[in-house]
Amino acid sequence: MVTNDDGVHSKGLHQLAKRLKSLGEVTVIAPDRERNAASHALTLHKPLRVEQMGDALYAVNGTPTDCVNLGVNALLDKRPNLVVSGINKGGNVGDDVTYSGTVSAAIEGTLLGIPSFAVSLFNDGEFNFAAAAEFAVRLARLIVEHGLPKDTLLNVNVPNLPISAIRGVKVTCLGKRIYDRSNIVAKTDPRGRGYYWIGANETSWEERKDTDDLAIRDRMVSVTPIHLDLTNYAVLERLRGWEPLLNKKARRRPKEKQV
Repeated sequence: MVTNDDGVHSKGLHQLAKRLKSLGEVTVIAPDRERNAASHALTLHKPLRVEQMGDALYAVNGTPTDCVNLGVNALLDKRPNLVVSGINKGGNVGDDVTYSGTVSAAIEGTLLGIPSFAVSLFNDGEFNFAAAAEFAVRLARLIVEHGLPKDTLLNVNVPNLPISAIRGVKVTCLGKRIYDRSNIVAKTDPRGRGYYWIGANETSWEERKDTDDLAIRDRMVSVTPIHLDLTNYAVLERLRGWEPLLNKKARRRPKEKQV
């Protein structure tokens, strides 16, 4: 199953699906419009409608998470052996994974017990999806053959370069952005009312080893394993030391005597 957050008409989606057909049967179930930065939103307050737009091609008036959930639990005759989300128009590195609809579609597939990965093309200009589609097929073949660890998905970012210009593949950890107030732009509309625009400026990165942002800057494909268990085990035991304090009953203040 193939999905995305750029919408069912995205060239990256269709190029990805076309290349994956070399591995087997492919069904595309994608949002009917752009759903960028939808994160892991699941539509619960309105009905979802599905339009079949072609052979094994469906548009859903919902989020990427809706598409995967509907596809696996309602639309497909059998569970897919792989969920691939992308090719996203723009990178999803570092903290982006918490906002990304592309990555969240892969998270939903993983929650449903299906090996899943997200693939994004790191660029804001003219997109060339060929290298990303080629790498996605190579990775998909390995995942189908070897599987993925439980509760683990892969987040893939590909430089917007010809295949010959990409220096290789790097297994990475998530980078960390450095945000500042310049990321928010304040403007005034023609009626004199203020408004804000989020994410209008570029941000810098913390200098850390083996991060996804660094791999992209080195003209390499970044592959980051992401685990669904968000527990901070390094802090777990320290917080358990707070349990007696948290369980301690608050001492009642004595009532003041009235004279």
